[in-house]
Amino acid sequence: MDAPSIGAVAPADVPSIGAVAPAHSFPISIQTIANAYGDYTKKSLQDTRSFVEKLMGVRSLDKAIEIQSEFARQAYETFVAESQKISELYSELAKQIFKPLEGFVAKVTQAGR
Repeated sequence: MDAPSIGAVAPADVPSIGAVAPAHSFPISIQTIANAYGDYTKKSLQDTRSFVEKLMGVRSLDKAIEIQSEFARQAYETFVAESQKISELYSELAKQIFKPLEGFVAKVTQAGR
């Protein structure tokens, strides 16, 4: 039995990271970050499956090394890109969480003078 896709599990009103929107067009939530991790995991598994299929069809050591090197390069690039996206989501979430405190801190600072 296949597992349901991330889109099928997540609520319809929560955007997936695959559909990147401007940073301030929707609130970032834990669900948004979880969707980003899920999308990355799904892509990683698909890339690994493709790599194994290619590797199984190879008949020479040179070609196997070439395919393995390409997979390693692609996996690293994907990891870096997805890590940056997820890091930005965490940053936006932190900004959202602390935004209500900005007014309070300003009032306390002014009252202390």
